[in-house]
Amino acid sequence: MSTSVREFKMPDVGEGLTEAEILKWYVQPGDTVTDGQVVCEVETAKAAVELPIPYDGVVRALHFPEGTTVDVGTSIIAVDVAGGAPAEPGAAPAAEQRPAAAPAAPAAPAEEAKPQGRQPVLVGYGVVESSTRRRPRKNGSAPAVAAPAAAPAAPAALNGSAAPAVPGAPAVPGAPAVPGAPERPLAKPPVRKLAKDLGVDLWSVRPTGPDGIITRADVQAAAAAAVPEVQAPAPVEAAQAAPAAPVTAAAPAASFDGARETRIPVKGVRKATAQAMVGSAFTAPHVTEFVTVDVTRTMKLVQELKQDPDMAGLRVNPLLLVAKALLVAIRRNPSINASWDEAGQEIVEKHYVNLGIAAATPRGLIVPNIKDAHAKTLPELAKALGELVATAREGRTAPADMQGGTVTITNVGVFGVDTGTPILNPGEAAILAFGAVKLQPWVHKGKVRPRQVTTLALSFDHRLVDGELGSKVLADVAAVLEHPKRLITWA
Repeated sequence: MSTSVREFKMPDVGEGLTEAEILKWYVQPGDTVTDGQVVCEVETAKAAVELPIPYDGVVRALHFPEGTTVDVGTSIIAVDVAGGAPAEPGAAPAAEQRPAAAPAAPAAPAEEAKPQGRQPVLVGYGVVESSTRRRPRKNGSAPAVAAPAAAPAAPAALNGSAAPAVPGAPAVPGAPAVPGAPERPLAKPPVRKLAKDLGVDLWSVRPTGPDGIITRADVQAAAAAAVPEVQAPAPVEAAQAAPAAPVTAAAPAASFDGARETRIPVKGVRKATAQAMVGSAFTAPHVTEFVTVDVTRTMKLVQELKQDPDMAGLRVNPLLLVAKALLVAIRRNPSINASWDEAGQEIVEKHYVNLGIAAATPRGLIVPNIKDAHAKTLPELAKALGELVATAREGRTAPADMQGGTVTITNVGVFGVDTGTPILNPGEAAILAFGAVKLQPWVHKGKVRPRQVTTLALSFDHRLVDGELGSKVLADVAAVLEHPKRLITWA
């Protein structure tokens, strides 16, 4: 091979990960690339990130097609840094090397200008746009493998027919664009992947994001409108906290009228989650305790806080106060905030709390955490929780945001579930499940009255948390939620 040809290897974009899947190539053999230009999008076990090329030159070869899982350190693209003639005709682009698929959804216009005005980027943090012009979006509506689309679990449906097309977009997918209109629908790579999974043509989606950008909610709404006979579940409880991120199917659901089986590859986040949960279940001896508590006063406080000027513009819901209650309980029982060091045969107590919030996303379950949550005021905690939700919803959660957690909350109540026995996030000693808040008959001041009631479940690692400590923590959380004034007296 010529000495002018440089091989770009799959980097470790997740601090210790061993492999990544190539989701999308943005270049083909013969294309000219510049230092800092994003050439592909990859998915690791923790996040979907864009990879910038560190060379100027001409692409000679793409070594793997889209959909291939590649080990870290393996060369994925060859670039002739001396330039030269385009690649030989026989060198087919990676996308053309993919196996033949089932009939695909209509594609966006094929002729696209190559991205211009890119600035060097940090892996996983998106692209810095030129200050002089908006860069064309790289990732067009790639043909998606046709499969029955699943309605998103979150209730976000549009009534009537399919949503109107993007202003200025062709009326028929694949038709020439109107002069001056966007070359393709504007959407971020995770949103494009979601549209591909749900079989949604981005040209048919009405954007609601800033500058005409299509959001995840827009794609979900279009998918729901396209399958009107599939009803999204109704909200479980109006006052219940929303999940950390909208929950959608990991892959299109199979129809009972078609094939008898569907095989879905286990990779990326789902693969990592499966391995972590098996490791946790068979390494840490789990114990789960439950308590049912009257949270009427907490629900009233939530409504009052929504009107408080100090909380204006912040996300206020029961999950916020559950998080604060857990932080108060940890302050009173700090030994619960620890980990087990098998190699050193030590219990490592943490003097900080990185509070994890379990979030179900199209890519699988992730647990981003709020760093130093113990030191935050209620408004600061609300802001951090809102940012965590928004980042997870957009598929932009960085690997660093999912590392270093010390304790986790999983909000199963949003699905109408009363409680569960959650499995510990690896490396942590406890996880709290927050169940559905429901109106139930309850003995209050000697009389049976309707009260807002929920069930909490705390799973803990019995190697370092005994029954007394686990019971104290769970009882403290319940006590704060029953009488939220303890947020002040116990703080």
